[in-house]
Amino acid sequence: MKIVVFGLTVSSSWGNGHATLWRGLIAALAARGHQVVFFERDVPWYATNRDLTALPDGELVLYRDLAEEAARVDRALIDADVAIVTSYCPDGPDAAALVLDAARPVKVFYDLDTPVTLATLREGEHVPYLPADGLAGFDLVLSYTGGRALDELITRLGARRTAPLYGHVDPRVHHRVPPVSHYVADLSYLGTYAQDRQAALDAFLVQPAARRRNKRFLIGGAQYPQEFPWGDNIWFVRHLPPSEHPAFFSSSRLTLNITRRAMATMGWCPSGRLFEAAACGTALVTDDWDGLESFFTPGAEVLVARNSPDIDAALDLSDAEIAGIGRAARERVLSAHTSMHRAIAFEHLIETTAAPGVATAPRPDDTVPSRAWET
Repeated sequence: MKIVVFGLTVSSSWGNGHATLWRGLIAALAARGHQVVFFERDVPWYATNRDLTALPDGELVLYRDLAEEAARVDRALIDADVAIVTSYCPDGPDAAALVLDAARPVKVFYDLDTPVTLATLREGEHVPYLPADGLAGFDLVLSYTGGRALDELITRLGARRTAPLYGHVDPRVHHRVPPVSHYVADLSYLGTYAQDRQAALDAFLVQPAARRRNKRFLIGGAQYPQEFPWGDNIWFVRHLPPSEHPAFFSSSRLTLNITRRAMATMGWCPSGRLFEAAACGTALVTDDWDGLESFFTPGAEVLVARNSPDIDAALDLSDAEIAGIGRAARERVLSAHTSMHRAIAFEHLIETTAAPGVATAPRPDDTVPSRAWET
């Protein structure tokens, strides 16, 4: 297939979760013989933090003004099999109009931020990346979030057919590496600062650090304020490019996942960090949310923290117990949550959507697991 994407960014992993996901998915699709053309508006904040200038497995089109690229867009769409517009695409409505007017491709909207989209609509606010008349014009609406979010995309936005396309990891990029001294920690956390995660971060890292003065805690991320309650045994590293994530996770005895409020409320929305850390064989401690057990088995493949003492209990586990949880998590990821698994799921969804007379698309979980790219 030739697949044309109008998205937020694939060229810069700075301050967004889209780029790493797209890089893995595009590489997996290319390995299965598909061609991807990705249109990205060239904005200053990504241009100055760009860690990819060309897609090794596809074509990256950086543009200043989508209207000025009309001829190039037409050439891309005229023989496309699939055309995708994503959430947070800065030209979302205009790109959607171009896709919906095209004669040939299967038309897809992929919401990688469904909890945010739906929460904004519930509050009566405008969602700038959505078409004014909703999603009824698309043949298929994919969602990073499953569960009841899929029904709400139908009732609120008129989607005709929905299916989840969850997060994933490319194990060629994220895998176990030797520990690096300045990332070594008993408990680490990797994530951009967010006010709606601060209470959980306080309970699950700041308070345990105050109680465990002999332990080393590490936070990696961006936009942390000066008034953050740092402790003498809480260390900090600024925003890390994806290439540094394996060293960060591989140097951690345990690593923490905290879900954004909108994602946790909606459920069925696993963070990409879960899959990245697990692919590195690092034992995870995560907050609880609906659907978690569909991705990892609590207690065996992931530890669940509901309060601050749960972190103490996790830190008190033996090295052998923690290592066993990390190995089990890695096995689960390699058997179910790689970029290749999502590429296969995407293929099946497109084939089913394009088939005449089909009322519903299969869920990605219906596909046969693949351990491609295992490292």
